[in-house]
Amino acid sequence: MTPLDAVAVAVAGLAAGAVNAVVGAGSLITFPTLLAVGLPPVLANVSNTVGLVPGSLSAVVGYRHELRHQRQRALRLAAASAVGGVVGGAALLILPDGVFRRAVPVLILGACLLMAAQPRVARWLASREEGHPDGGRPLLGGVLGTGVYGGYFGAAQGVVLMALLGMFVDDDLQRLNAVKNVLALVANTVAAVLFVVATAVSWRSAALIAVGSVIGGQVGAHVGRRLTPAVLRATVVIVGSVVALILFAQYYA
Repeated sequence: MTPLDAVAVAVAGLAAGAVNAVVGAGSLITFPTLLAVGLPPVLANVSNTVGLVPGSLSAVVGYRHELRHQRQRALRLAAASAVGGVVGGAALLILPDGVFRRAVPVLILGACLLMAAQPRVARWLASREEGHPDGGRPLLGGVLGTGVYGGYFGAAQGVVLMALLGMFVDDDLQRLNAVKNVLALVANTVAAVLFVVATAVSWRSAALIAVGSVIGGQVGAHVGRRLTPAVLRATVVIVGSVVALILFAQYYA
């Protein structure tokens, strides 16, 4: 890796950390950058996951005030996210590269549509008395499935989580975004631990991403916490839709 490559990876990590704190699509910045500097796909994916863990923790710290009085909710959902992260990480190591990839843009686009319709969907669920302070079993199952995706690849994991939280939990979007960051951190961390134990990691690449993403996580949290619910929702939908279109072009070309 040349000095210019190292700078590119660190800058990509900074941008990814900021995007992940607000939306959750940072891997679409770092993963292609690692491929561009010469890492093979699986090694790039593994190193990317390991490197982004400190950035996810930085985002959680940045949103610490919004996490107040949500300990029970966060712990309950984090358990599902952890199980999913282990399953997804194992799938990345066991299954052929590319399995599930064609389903990813469809999943993200569907989440964007649900996020856009979130207020109406939430009211409809409430009218059917299907609400629950912590989202109930439907949200738990959704977080588990998203954890599997997060451990496997994870681009726009946050978009899916925000759509699920917004539908099933009646709370302020900023508080839900804080929980989203916790769930993404948990899924990424357990997958990263699995990768460190079971396979090779490009530690130089991971370290560069980690340094950048820690700074980016603070920047993203600073900006994201000041967005109104409507602007935050629109940001998630727009970024998620762009990610879905990019992936459609890659996997269906």
